[in-house]
Amino acid sequence: MAIKLVREFKQNHQLSITPQLKKSIDLLQLSRLEIINKINNEIEENPFLKKDFDNEQIPNFDDMDLLNNLSNDLTLQNHLEDQLRDIKLSNSEKKIAQVIIQSLEENGLLQIDLDEIEELMEYAYSVKEIKNVLVNVIHDLEPAGVGARNFKETIYIQLNKQEIPTEELEIANKILFNPQFSSFEDAESDLLQQYSQDVVASALKRIKQCDLSPGLEFESAHIIQPDLEVIPDNNQNLNVHFRKDNFPLISLDKDLEQLVKNKKNKANRELKEKMGEAKWLIRAINKRNETVQNVGMLICKIQADFLSNKSAELKPVSNIDLARELRISASTVSRILRSKYIQTPKGAVSMKSLLASSVSKTRKVTPMQLMEEIQKIIEGERKKLSDQKISDLLNKRGFNLARRTISKYRKKINLPNSRNR
Repeated sequence: MAIKLVREFKQNHQLSITPQLKKSIDLLQLSRLEIINKINNEIEENPFLKKDFDNEQIPNFDDMDLLNNLSNDLTLQNHLEDQLRDIKLSNSEKKIAQVIIQSLEENGLLQIDLDEIEELMEYAYSVKEIKNVLVNVIHDLEPAGVGARNFKETIYIQLNKQEIPTEELEIANKILFNPQFSSFEDAESDLLQQYSQDVVASALKRIKQCDLSPGLEFESAHIIQPDLEVIPDNNQNLNVHFRKDNFPLISLDKDLEQLVKNKKNKANRELKEKMGEAKWLIRAINKRNETVQNVGMLICKIQADFLSNKSAELKPVSNIDLARELRISASTVSRILRSKYIQTPKGAVSMKSLLASSVSKTRKVTPMQLMEEIQKIIEGERKKLSDQKISDLLNKRGFNLARRTISKYRKKINLPNSRNR
């Protein structure tokens, strides 16, 4: 048998990440405090970088203000666990409570599903037992609103703990959880048929005053410094600005650059590399800040009704939706959302918490909206409806949802199936 050598040519695409591209990606992920520290370190190490004091924004606080605003040594988790010691709980309830506490986001909300906690605990306890501890133990701890699974729930928990009049709490419950109300205006016009204007107005005012991030004051890992700020104008439009206060502005040392470029001076290779790194860092930081602002502006535009106190409902939007609109990759958006905050009229909130995924491909429906719809259908049923029947009812309204999706979200709100109802 003859052996023949054959030369073949193949063409394939391969993405190679250059060192500078990797560093750019890393910059996107840094929080405001982290990037400020990085800039200050680079200024010390690179002689071509200098602070632009002429254009530097003077912060509106002094050193004592900064010290007073430093996070408490006590973390949110430690604060909550300390409170558990004063409550009479069984061993199983304590174990569940501790796992829930350790699963909380830095803003105090619980943004993982209860079945994920069940899995974390290796199925030693059921979702029903976990939910019981969450509602009856965690939701009763301070700060009020901690352990809520969404903004609506944290608002309701805070109102419930304020011991407001029963009628106002009843109105707040309808405003927050009735899926028919898409905005506060819709809710107000409908509720005025049953309640007095003063009581409805008072309930709305209380809702708007609630803290959306009850856990932030206890975050000790770092100082929360929002990158962006939302400022409503006289026409109630939201203007989104990048916060320049306390952010170091850097520029290239032109005198040193001219010395390096002068052919009479034999600048060594290391100096030229430092100059190139300085130019790259300035461009990369400007690009990072610009991208953060663009992503933040788009989020605020989509969630304008929520941020301007016209609705308690977030509109469905995902990383992919933002990426498609801005014509950037979804992975870039994900990195931008990491540890980034927006100072809003409702307080500082993380950019990530303003996103809400849609459970339907044909209609924008958040998981919260779907659970409210399912609960409403079950509460109003004359005869017991199966998950398939509920799916059919919703699909006639354009939801396009499978039976298993209905089953999944029915279980999340701890409602039994049709046989057990």
